[in-house]
Amino acid sequence: MLYTVGEIAKKIGVAPSTLRYYDKEGLLPFVERSESGIRMFKDSDLEWLAVIECLKKTGMPIKEIKKFIDWCMEGDSTIEKRLELIDRQRDAVLKEQEQLKKTLETLNYKHWYYETAKKAGTCAVHKNMKEEDIPEEFRSRRKG
Repeated sequence: MLYTVGEIAKKIGVAPSTLRYYDKEGLLPFVERSESGIRMFKDSDLEWLAVIECLKKTGMPIKEIKKFIDWCMEGDSTIEKRLELIDRQRDAVLKEQEQLKKTLETLNYKHWYYETAKKAGTCAVHKNMKEEDIPEEFRSRRKG
């Protein structure tokens, strides 16, 4: 089955202008065009688009995504380059994930802190709190 830009955009949850931008940037060399130049997407293009969206969500610049797509189009001689690129991006995502975990821990602590203060009507409640009254996961965050 063939899809127009609007149809495929709706199917993958992006704006049609996003797909036009991708095409302008050279990310869609696999997309066929009709005789009148209209982009015609196939079901098999969905996998390509999913990879592009995945890489974009990792924060990979369009320029790097284009490089990856170009290497894919070149064939098996670029497998090692593609693997290195994917591994670099994977490492970056793991690092970001670790940072987000620390951020969430801080937010969880602050939630507990202010929830406790709200119940007591004051932030001063924490000054007189015994160690055992503080959830174990937050004890190391307590400032002396």
